[in-house]
Amino acid sequence: MLQQIPLFGNYTLPETEGIKYAGSKLKLLPHILKLVNEVTPSTILDGFSGTTRVAQALARLGYEVIANDVAVWSEVFGTCYLLNTEPQHHYEALISHLNALPGKDGWFTENYGGLSNGGVSVQQDGLKKPWQIHNTRKLDAIREEIDQMGLDEVERSIALTSLILALDSVDNTLGHYAAYLRAWSARSFDTMNLQVPQLFVNQVGHQVFREDIFDLLDKVTVDLAYLDPPYGSNNEKMPPSRVRYAAYYHVWTTVCENDRPKLFGKARRRVDTRDKLAASVFEEFRSNEETGEFIAVEAIGRLLQKVRANHIILSYSSGGRATAEALHRVISRCGSIKKIVQVDYKKNVMAGMTWTNEWVSDAEQPHQEFLFLIEK
Repeated sequence: MLQQIPLFGNYTLPETEGIKYAGSKLKLLPHILKLVNEVTPSTILDGFSGTTRVAQALARLGYEVIANDVAVWSEVFGTCYLLNTEPQHHYEALISHLNALPGKDGWFTENYGGLSNGGVSVQQDGLKKPWQIHNTRKLDAIREEIDQMGLDEVERSIALTSLILALDSVDNTLGHYAAYLRAWSARSFDTMNLQVPQLFVNQVGHQVFREDIFDLLDKVTVDLAYLDPPYGSNNEKMPPSRVRYAAYYHVWTTVCENDRPKLFGKARRRVDTRDKLAASVFEEFRSNEETGEFIAVEAIGRLLQKVRANHIILSYSSGGRATAEALHRVISRCGSIKKIVQVDYKKNVMAGMTWTNEWVSDAEQPHQEFLFLIEK
């Protein structure tokens, strides 16, 4: 029988914020931080930082954080939260200025804005839209202004983060941008309002990168690495593009780049998010013909071997391609498992495990997520 652990218990979480995100670790955050505390590191790598919630929490707790992700919007979030050295009120005039801009018709409105249309988001072109036109007009005006203001890197990232958080609060989605709702969501009728992000003054030398993880690992040595690779679906009938983060969050890339890319499909995705262009080795659903091992599992093995850290915290989801046996095999090659934490999202139960066969027997059940504390 596994010992059940309260989901949050008495642990006080540092304040973090982020967008709706399929890979969010918000529910796991207290347990990640408890594992971090067990090895008392000074420097921590968040190798797949996503919306940076984990990196934000670690930075607030005083650790020296290296945040990395291949997504440009993750780099923007990381720069906003980890590299800022000014108090929050320092940016109030900037955000007020952006909020006060009159809306205008532009590229975003042309491609992503829709009329209320009696509550139905399907427009004359037959496509559903992620935002109502009153918000895309504000987006067009604000995004153009950000590029014209001569902001430094941190100021620009704070402005873009504020814009993305505001857009996220009025969208017409279930949390991603691979498909949109037919009936306008209640929040999409609201007018977006930018707020200064929940910033803190950083006094530690954090670093933010946007690199392939295997390239970055040649450059950094840390006490602890937190690794949450973007596991692809284990459902072979599901097109891989539907579980790839480049496809899910293509709009945030465009908001950050403001590059007016060529688009395709009903969701008006960037052409550079097509499967053959935006594939991650960790999301690969096929097997290696020579070894018979899943390519994604082999990538996890290379990742664990290459990281230069005394300890690793690895996240794993039962919805991913790696089987329990295969994952245990690659972990065992690089170090020893010190602790395993399990969360059952369906039952909303946490459990701590000691024996390998305990997690292997549970790992194939749906809605399971695991944290492995590994000593190299």
